[in-house]
Amino acid sequence: MSKETAFAAVSRLYQEFLKLPFPPGLAGADQAGFGLVMLDSDTAAWIFIWIRNGGALETQGRSGLLRCIARLDRVIPVLSEPDDPQYWHRFHDMARLVAAS
Repeated sequence: MSKETAFAAVSRLYQEFLKLPFPPGLAGADQAGFGLVMLDSDTAAWIFIWIRNGGALETQGRSGLLRCIARLDRVIPVLSEPDDPQYWHRFHDMARLVAAS
C-alpha cells in the first residue's frame, strides 16, 4: 500500500473510530496485564499524531506505537464478547497500517 493510500485509509478509519463509544464496562479493566483505557488512549494518540504530521512519526512516536501494537497483540487473544473484540481489532488494524507506512 502506498503512503498516500495508507494515509487516506487510516484517516478515514480514525474518523469512523472516533464515533465509536469505548466498550461499556471496560473503564478500569485490565487484560493481559494492561489497562484498557490507557491502551486505547495511547494507541489513539500515536495514530492522531501520525495523521497530524501528514503520515510521519518521529523515533519516539514509532517506538510508542510499536509498544501499543505489542500490547494489543497480547490483549486481543484474551478478549471475550463483552470486551468488544471488534473494537480492538479495528484499532489494531489502524495501528499496523501506521507502523507499516
